[in-house]
Amino acid sequence: MKHLIPEFERMKTRLPPGHDATLLVPCLRRIQEDRGFIDNSDIDGLVEYLGIPRIQIEEVLSFYGMLRRKPIGRWHLQVCRNVSCSMRGAERLIDELIGKLGVQPGETTADGRFTLSTVECLGSCGTAPVVMVNEAYHENLSAADLDALLERLD
Repeated sequence: MKHLIPEFERMKTRLPPGHDATLLVPCLRRIQEDRGFIDNSDIDGLVEYLGIPRIQIEEVLSFYGMLRRKPIGRWHLQVCRNVSCSMRGAERLIDELIGKLGVQPGETTADGRFTLSTVECLGSCGTAPVVMVNEAYHENLSAADLDALLERLD
């Protein structure tokens, strides 16, 4: 994290004095971009750098699903399981992924290729069910579409 401090300092120049704590989410996102996840050492560094209590950082990390505390696979499969997606087959897609990948939601395959997650909403209700692979949406997915998608991921 220390190598990111100059970046954080540049961000700080856009803030009024005394508002350093508002940098928490941008700093966490940047750390995650750099490392892939937020480690305990990163939290310790932010406690010192921003001068905020550790619990405040832990609360932010537990609230925002986009922030990760552990590494994920090369392909992060996030399946929406909100009402629209569930009514249109998301639960079947989740079951299919569990079977094909051999992991439960929240787990990563042993080879590090895939991490399976379920999320509350991906905001694509009109094209349900939807699976987000890394940053790309795959909508109106059937089981066959899901199989084809998995085959394309190297």
